[in-house]
Amino acid sequence: MTLQQLKYVVAIDRYRSFAAAADALGVTQPTLSGMIVKLEEELDVRLFERSSRRVATTAIGLKIVEQARRVLMETDRIVEMVSESKGSVSGEFRMAVGPSIAPYILPDFIRIYLADYPEVSLSVEEMRPGAMINSLREATIDAGIATTGHAEAGIYEIPLYTERFYVYLSDSCRRKLPVFLPEQLEHEHLWVMKEVQCLRESAFSFCKGRVGKRHVYEAGNIDTLIRIVDANGGYTIIPEMHLDGLDERQRRNVRRIDGDHLSFRRVSMYIREDCVRERMLNAVCDTLKKFIPRGMMEPSVVKNGIRL
Repeated sequence: MTLQQLKYVVAIDRYRSFAAAADALGVTQPTLSGMIVKLEEELDVRLFERSSRRVATTAIGLKIVEQARRVLMETDRIVEMVSESKGSVSGEFRMAVGPSIAPYILPDFIRIYLADYPEVSLSVEEMRPGAMINSLREATIDAGIATTGHAEAGIYEIPLYTERFYVYLSDSCRRKLPVFLPEQLEHEHLWVMKEVQCLRESAFSFCKGRVGKRHVYEAGNIDTLIRIVDANGGYTIIPEMHLDGLDERQRRNVRRIDGDHLSFRRVSMYIREDCVRERMLNAVCDTLKKFIPRGMMEPSVVKNGIRL
């Protein structure tokens, strides 16, 4: 039994396909299949049921997959500890970012990170918080960035920055005052993004009890939502970091939210509790600090970085 075979077992269970697992691992399908057959012969058990349509992990296979994940996780920790002891920032780093956050941080993050840490093999993917936590548990990613409130047993949450929300008004809305007061627009349409929970919570926190209408747009693109407001009237909620993407006319339609309302979101980094890659995590924070306004960043992260 080898670590390579264990990696193959975990990959097949994840992708439910020998072809997809082989592609993800960068090996040929015959090579992967042959190694699995050898492992099954060595253990004298069948790990996967194969058919023309699907691959299913057997009952004993599921137990072996879980143990294989633990073994691979501990092996990775050995490599990580050696890298940390050398004071280097190198190796592979797999990160996930929530879809509602990715458009605002990934373009600058990737550009700066790759320039500052050329010895790191960086992979980034968009992932919803629930899937992100599961991927951390399975050690298929090293860290995730999402809104706060998703920590669970075995998963640590490290606050990174706080972002304010603003109201974006259509040209037909009342725009005389410099701040937004919900009661002034009780008869206007409020357009809300169904897939972005923090924006929905912010919007509904100041529209409860309103007589006016509210609509839910079932997508994850704020640019499209702004175009809907421009074309149909009403208003919506946008995050602070979206302001840079507005043109001069659209900027005149932005208002600060006034009153006792949920008008911000906190963004955190999520890691496993056994993570030892302090230098790698601080490289992420140092990169964020180069383009996210200092006033938005968590003071403790700015001053002390991340300490494990």
